[in-house]
Amino acid sequence: MPKPIARSKTRKSVAKRFKVTASGKVLRSRASRRHLMSAKNAKKKRQLAKMGRVHETDVARIKANLPFG
Repeated sequence: MPKPIARSKTRKSVAKRFKVTASGKVLRSRASRRHLMSAKNAKKKRQLAKMGRVHETDVARIKANLPFG
């Protein structure tokens, strides 16, 4: 009987933090949105609500933890 090929599982903690687009870019949520929001003006809050791109030096590590993403 042939031995099954080992496959890597998705790291669920990475899957909750990052999103891979159809073109292969990796998106992340921005920092500084958890507390002290009343001190930030509306423009800053709007900009923090948008997704940001992950730096290209970190993309390979994140994609390795998201084999089906």
